[in-house]
Amino acid sequence: MILVTGAAGKTGSRVAKRLMELGYSVRTAGRSQPRQPGAAGEHVYFDWNDAGTYEAALQGVDAVYLVGPLMVMEPEKMMLPFLELAWKAGVRRAVLLSSASVPEGGPVFGQVHRALRESAPEWAVLQPSYFMQNFTEGPHGAAIREGGDLVTAAGEGRVAFVDADDIAEVAVRALTDPEPHNTAHVITGPEALTYSEAAQLLSREAGRAVRHLSISPGELQARWMEMGMPADYAGFMAGLDEGIRDRGAESRVTDTVERVTGRPPRSLEAFLSRANGRTERSAAERTAAV
Repeated sequence: MILVTGAAGKTGSRVAKRLMELGYSVRTAGRSQPRQPGAAGEHVYFDWNDAGTYEAALQGVDAVYLVGPLMVMEPEKMMLPFLELAWKAGVRRAVLLSSASVPEGGPVFGQVHRALRESAPEWAVLQPSYFMQNFTEGPHGAAIREGGDLVTAAGEGRVAFVDADDIAEVAVRALTDPEPHNTAHVITGPEALTYSEAAQLLSREAGRAVRHLSISPGELQARWMEMGMPADYAGFMAGLDEGIRDRGAESRVTDTVERVTGRPPRSLEAFLSRANGRTERSAAERTAAV
């Protein structure tokens, strides 16, 4: 039995779906109500803020996909007690969703990363770069759909954007491979692009000019707070953009997706084409368009 937390999220939903397609027993966990009888897989009510929901979620579980609470600067206060209970309940393997920008021992999920390496029987930490889905969902996606611009504090820093489907495929392997990975996987797409370059691809798909506007980290923090993000987390998120701009924090490209799954990661161009209902253009067509 594999427990998938954050099962309504970008990666959790994909991980659960893929595991079920492959025939694994899956229990999804989240704050939605349990599924009706006959629905695919099991589902339990689960809330990181309510330790009383932990035991039922873990009953009979062998492995767990960990998606921590959203917009919380110290998720280890909830996640580490959950993991202690998991090991006592017989869970052998845990796979944590973290971020390429967060090192072991660093802020947010960094402490959970360290705890897994030090205490988990079997483990993996996923450290993906920024999701391609951010261009079609959430604040960026909404702004683009409504005719607005792409606003960041990343300047001309590069990001190796990655498709959530590729992250999920790595997660599935980490959860199910006979040999535990026992490592951290930095997961990226096949190329590192500036937001200005991404805006050019978005312009092509949107059929209009999409501009990238780079603002200061302080201005970006204020924008996040206006959208309801807590001040400390908004500052953390703005700081990540500052790291992209000043230190190239998200510019590295890794072979993780192909090495772990056997197939190359999807490019941003291919992702946007698919999101728009088209197939990726051939190399010859791309060259002719330059």
